[in-house]
Amino acid sequence: MESRVRKWIKGDESAKEMLARVFIHFFLPPPLHTFPLRPGNVVGIVGPSPSAKTHTLMQAAIRCILPKEWNGVRYGGLDHVVMFIDLDCRFDILHFTRLLEHQIKISEGFRFNEEMDKNETDSAKYISKKDSLGGNVKNLTSMCLRRFIYVRCYNSLQFLATLKTMHTQIRERKEKHGIGVHMLMIDSIGAFYWTDRALSSLSLGDVNRKGLSLQAVSEIVVEELRKLLQLHPMLILTTKTVNLQDRFFKHEINSAPRKVFSEDTSCLRATRSKPQNIPYREYMPSVWQNFVTHRVLIRPSDDEIQTFPIFSSEWLLPMLNTIERFTVGDNVILTVP
Repeated sequence: MESRVRKWIKGDESAKEMLARVFIHFFLPPPLHTFPLRPGNVVGIVGPSPSAKTHTLMQAAIRCILPKEWNGVRYGGLDHVVMFIDLDCRFDILHFTRLLEHQIKISEGFRFNEEMDKNETDSAKYISKKDSLGGNVKNLTSMCLRRFIYVRCYNSLQFLATLKTMHTQIRERKEKHGIGVHMLMIDSIGAFYWTDRALSSLSLGDVNRKGLSLQAVSEIVVEELRKLLQLHPMLILTTKTVNLQDRFFKHEINSAPRKVFSEDTSCLRATRSKPQNIPYREYMPSVWQNFVTHRVLIRPSDDEIQTFPIFSSEWLLPMLNTIERFTVGDNVILTVP
């Protein structure tokens, strides 16, 4: 009995380890660079399709899993672990690996050029350095991919099961590798919205158990994520596809039959509260909307830079009166003046 009490008091980490984990500034690529995001923040990246939402998650994940420095080369990463939950099942791991390798080659290339400038560039030394560069890229890519945990869910039940078992997965990984998850990404949080709405209840194999409605699923998701943040403070990044409108059709909602929105009354109340601040129609229940601490809207622009598309980003929560532009070119995200 005494040993169990001492084990409970001891905890999983020291105060120094906890403070070092909690007080982390995530220096992320555009458009997430505007705010000093910290563990405990829940960021919603919304926009039409396509608007580089998943690519933004990929670049943020690469920044997180890259080391700060490795073998004398500075990569500018955070040296942390990322868990990526794919809900629309369209994540391209090969493309992600190419993006990671490209970022590594950029840093390795800087060192390669510096070393070749310092020495005479004879062919034998050039070939030797080039072979060494290829080996470093391969080894570091493998090391970084081990810090990237990918989970694919095909329906809400699998998503809920993943959330309920995530604490155990993170704890086991920390015990095995000595490092926990510092960033959780959920791609397309509204992927199962229409399926859950069409099915008033889901069969769970037991007629005596209560079915899961759209509202119930959202409440459980938020509840599990809150528990997870208490046990493992981390930054949560989510994406959601929305349909933009030139103006919010408030009169259409007010004149619509009440039965059409009978299943989403909480969402309807939320969208009615501040219609002038939302350039799209919100469809997620209010329990999820209230859970999000930061929200940024990404939309495509008609402009291009050397055939690369330009996107604009606007922070809706907290609201800023500035619109920034960025482009996705050469496998990186760059701000545009």
